[in-house]
Amino acid sequence: MKVFQVGGSVRDELLGVEPKDRDWVVVNSSPKEMEKNGFKPIGKDFPVFLHPETNEEYALARTERKSGVGYKGFEFYFDSSVTLEDDLKRRDFTINSIAKDEHGNIIDPFEGRLDLKNKIFKHTSPAFEEDPLRVLRFARFKAYEQLHDFNLDEETEVYFEKIITSKELKDLSPERVWMETNKALESKFSNKFFKALIDYHITDPWFVGLKNISCDGDLPGLKWADMQRINNFKLSASLPSPNSFLKIQESLKQVIDFIALKDKSEKLKLVEKINVHRNYEILMHFKKYSSLNEHWEYLEKIFKLVMTIDFSALSNADASEVSHQKQLLYYEALQEII
Repeated sequence: MKVFQVGGSVRDELLGVEPKDRDWVVVNSSPKEMEKNGFKPIGKDFPVFLHPETNEEYALARTERKSGVGYKGFEFYFDSSVTLEDDLKRRDFTINSIAKDEHGNIIDPFEGRLDLKNKIFKHTSPAFEEDPLRVLRFARFKAYEQLHDFNLDEETEVYFEKIITSKELKDLSPERVWMETNKALESKFSNKFFKALIDYHITDPWFVGLKNISCDGDLPGLKWADMQRINNFKLSASLPSPNSFLKIQESLKQVIDFIALKDKSEKLKLVEKINVHRNYEILMHFKKYSSLNEHWEYLEKIFKLVMTIDFSALSNADASEVSHQKQLLYYEALQEII
């Protein structure tokens, strides 16, 4: 039984970046032996185990054969005869097909270190084209600070075209596509993710509404809302973005609509819908949007004035009068500025 550190963590260490987590491959072992040593099995499709102390993932070395469509359309083979090189060969890019042994020695059968030096994304083997998820992973890697300026190898671009032509991107699950998107939004160069989707024609079918790019904001939800704004709030409706993202997106659209309105009574109604008291923290984050710069002083005055309104008197009002009374309170507080 031999254990090797593999994948993105080795890549990042070679780039001088502290990895967020580490993946491990176990050669010449079996599920029975892993469990005997205290590892907890978690893999559904192939043997993956959690280390009893670190909770890091350890996977048995494996090979794969395409048997269906999408990124789950594979049959996996694993036993003590599968070598480390066999396992590394099935990975996406050479820079992710590097391993390190327990003594710190680097195992690099596909010259990933050379591609790191040359800042190149290059496929590890022709099997690259069998997994449509790999083109989205490439776009996500482009969002990473340490990889954002890497370029795609010309030969690998041919495999991209084959994946896109195959139409297998549609067979990915919405949840997995969103997972890749969210990881990109959590990264420093999120805009590079969306640019890669456009540049390499990866927009169909999950990002067909993607025409423009703007990723203002320091939080993933703010970046996503800004991407919605720049694409007329028609971006990726089929993806399962969380409710917190949808709330930011809705608030941003309401604020933009508020700015555009000229009628005072309509503006007052929309202020009520914006619900400044409940969403004040979200609204204050909008200060980071360059698209709102020229309006921010005006918006901030309104939000702060609304926060001074005392709605406690409404608790004694007749239910049929609450809405009218609330509008009067908004009018009294905002009539000078609206």
